[in-house]
Amino acid sequence: QVQLVESGGGLVQAGGSLRLSCAASGRAISTYTMGWFRQAPGKEREFVAAIMWTSGRTYSADSVKGRFSISRDNAKNTVYLQMNSLKPEDAAVYFCAASPGAGLYTGEQLYRYWGQGTQVTVSS
Repeated sequence: QVQLVESGGGLVQAGGSLRLSCAASGRAISTYTMGWFRQAPGKEREFVAAIMWTSGRTYSADSVKGRFSISRDNAKNTVYLQMNSLKPEDAAVYFCAASPGAGLYTGEQLYRYWGQGTQVTVSS
């Protein structure tokens, strides 16, 4: 069993920055792939970024490349999503997810465990 707890969401002006955190606990979490997804009102949940815990390899959606970055802190079992140059269209509930597989997955069906989500609001 894996538990994920997100934090760091909030209200920010367009052009500002936020850093989301996902504290992970559970068996063998250091072998997992971790991902961030987001869901805006009335829209489907979409992939944002993923990181392989063992290698540190990352992959991000085109919509956030150059603005968002995903990283991990092995000692703290925490994954981060640094979000810069935020736009109103980035506003959503952001979810952390964990997959026991070894790939940079973009499909949410490949992630087994999910956090409760954290709200990001961007004012224009």
